Amino acid sequence: MKIPESRNHKPVIISDNYGKVDGRFANNTDVKALTWGLTPLNDEGKAHISANLWRYTEEEWSGQSEEIPLHRILDMSILLCSALNHFSEAYRYDHLYDPQNPVIDRIGLQGNAMTVAVCTENDEINEDIKRFNKALSYNGEMIGERLRTLSRLLDDLGYS
Repeated sequence: MKIPESRNHKPVIISDNYGKVDGRFANNTDVKALTWGLTPLNDEGKAHISANLWRYTEEEWSGQSEEIPLHRILDMSILLCSALNHFSEAYRYDHLYDPQNPVIDRIGLQGNAMTVAVCTENDEINEDIKRFNKALSYNGEMIGERLRTLSRLLDDLGYS
């Protein structure tokens, strides 16, 4: 199912089969995809990275805001970490990804797997992925600080 392009979020990294691994809602959810992408340029001329949780009602995509259940926050974190892992080696590709194989990872969850891929349905993906990578780099210190904190907390909880 193609994610709409008219939104203020341009998908770059996508899990388009999220409905299959949506916690207790798996296979019975209106959340069809998770994405990390770009927002429109801000006043400083820089794009920001944002997450989006895509809902599809019976007839159309919904822009509805919501409280996000805990497992979805963790799943967005898994999606981000998979993307960060990809971008650490993406320089090897001319377009920062392999157009012949845009799938970055398949992560086992709940007897299925969350697919992590570059969103090739984005008509401007070759430019947007460069901007996304630049924004990751620009925010690397902030992201790194939070990931180190999260890693420490997970270690303290016994999840190392």
